[in-house]
Amino acid sequence: MLSFTVKRSAKCFFQQKNCLSSFNVIYENYGDPRKVLVGREREIQPLKDGQVLLKFLASSVNPADINQIQGVYPIKPSMPAVGGNEGVATVIETKSQNLKVGDWVIPALAGSGTWRSHAVFNEKDAIKIDNSLPLESAATLSVNPCTAYRMLMDFERIDEGDVVLQNGANSAVGQAVIQIATDLRIKTVNVIRDRPRVENLKRFLFDMGADYVLTEEECKTQLSDILRKESAPKLALNCVGGMSATNFLKYIRPKGTMVTYGCMSKIPFKASAASLIFADITFKGFWMSRWNDENNQSAERYRTLDYLSSLIKKNKLKCPPVSKVPLEKFPEAIENAMTEFTTHKQLLV
Repeated sequence: MLSFTVKRSAKCFFQQKNCLSSFNVIYENYGDPRKVLVGREREIQPLKDGQVLLKFLASSVNPADINQIQGVYPIKPSMPAVGGNEGVATVIETKSQNLKVGDWVIPALAGSGTWRSHAVFNEKDAIKIDNSLPLESAATLSVNPCTAYRMLMDFERIDEGDVVLQNGANSAVGQAVIQIATDLRIKTVNVIRDRPRVENLKRFLFDMGADYVLTEEECKTQLSDILRKESAPKLALNCVGGMSATNFLKYIRPKGTMVTYGCMSKIPFKASAASLIFADITFKGFWMSRWNDENNQSAERYRTLDYLSSLIKKNKLKCPPVSKVPLEKFPEAIENAMTEFTTHKQLLV
């Protein structure tokens, strides 16, 4: 049974002569999001120079958001904290030289708190994006597509016709990898967990450009033949860990790289001495939040967003299926996001 609390009215925003308020989804202690999240209205202070007043149009619920509230994520905001790290907002009032009313922006850094109706941001903490993008794509642009693109760009030189191997291929990052790789004419071998109606999921991934889709069990008998037909991958992307990642090591070409960006199984993988000594495989980790910290407001970050936006506008990069949930009904979105084998990303609107 859900135990969420909504404090006061769910009317998200009101403005009178001396009153400006926003509806926020907050937590004051770490714990089960279904127990610690509450909805509260907070007063918004008048703008100072260099600030903008934002109205959030849509904010995503990502696994990292859940982990952050549970207290098991490296980002530890001061309490009480507003949930959410990703979303898109429109400027409705400005004292900025660079952002005008009607601009769409995304948070520059994680930990900004996007599960709210309105917020005041310093202009340096907001990045302007194309306001002609579909709302769902804009709201989910900054985490998963950027993660996919940077992993394809930053670790190995991948040429047309090369193969990238990935597990968790049905995840939001995995879907983005498939679509970006298709645009770059890179082949993908995609591994997913066994599940009910798995053939439907396979068709979904093939339709977005996947070259091969295998379950973990099918890998045992089919992956070797596929890679003999194609070529051994220089790059493998791991978000599962455990035996799924361990088994990848026998297929990566010598001097190739395995990039880990998640561990959904919560089980470490094991690297054999042979994979280190004889195959000379490189093991790397990737965390989008760290990359953003190191590249905040950089030209490369804007190039990344511009490229991904161009794919979206060409209909070459679609966000995962989404369920839009009104902000004041956040308990529903959180419950859905924490359901195993969920098929839709939750958007608070």
